[in-house]
Amino acid sequence: MTGIRIAVAEPTITKDAAENGAKVRELMKSAAAGKARLIQFPEGQLSGYPKEQVQDWSEVDFAVVADELEKIKKLAEKLKLWVVLGSAHPLTPPNRPHNSLYVISDQGRIVDRYDKQYLSNTEVTRFFSPGFEPIVFDVDGYRFGCAICIEINFPQLFGHYERLGVECLLLSAYPVDSIFEVKARAHAAINNYWVAMSLPAQTADLMPSGLIAPDGTYVATVTAPEELTIATIDRDDPAYATALTKARPWRKTATKGDIYAARRITGDPRSTNHTIS
Repeated sequence: MTGIRIAVAEPTITKDAAENGAKVRELMKSAAAGKARLIQFPEGQLSGYPKEQVQDWSEVDFAVVADELEKIKKLAEKLKLWVVLGSAHPLTPPNRPHNSLYVISDQGRIVDRYDKQYLSNTEVTRFFSPGFEPIVFDVDGYRFGCAICIEINFPQLFGHYERLGVECLLLSAYPVDSIFEVKARAHAAINNYWVAMSLPAQTADLMPSGLIAPDGTYVATVTAPEELTIATIDRDDPAYATALTKARPWRKTATKGDIYAARRITGDPRSTNHTIS
């Protein structure tokens, strides 16, 4: 088999970190049984998400969150499975937490953490401290990046990940409108990389969780709440040859602009005068 198999989960998120952690581990086992190498979870999966399950951080027992995270790390090592897990990441008081994605390796270690950079007004004024950098990590020769929810409205972030050589962007979210799906598919097609979109079961009426191909079409979707889908990312798949070997390299060349600068017309009034017919 070529490529890499990844699982995208669509669990219900509750305000009980122990319940959330148990669901994470259940889906991890399903992913491993399906020979996935990585599983992705939604924004706020472990801790619960503000304005939905959490109205104030005093409601969250971060000791329980930490204990559940340790159990998840141990299971990741046992299953030899990478895990990308959404959760609030507590900082030293009185600093507010980050809205984060933990990247847990198949050795059971947190090898990186993505902290949401572009926060909503409510998030930045009431709940979270912002992050300030993208992250990338490699699994079996494939490069992944991370983004969270409202960041879908900031195309410069998606373009930055393209320049970092990302082949699949893991977009974990708690969307509030159906246009979110259109934006995700557009980013995949514009940047010519896969976008894996993990959302909670609470938003299944808006759109499915799933894997979007570099041409903006779905590879696979979650078909029932509380479940996951497993799909293969394969850079050698002929179905995506145009997107990966023609469109993406050409757009990189076009963005540099040299090919246009070398062909600039000078000294011809029919080019420089914009008022003639």
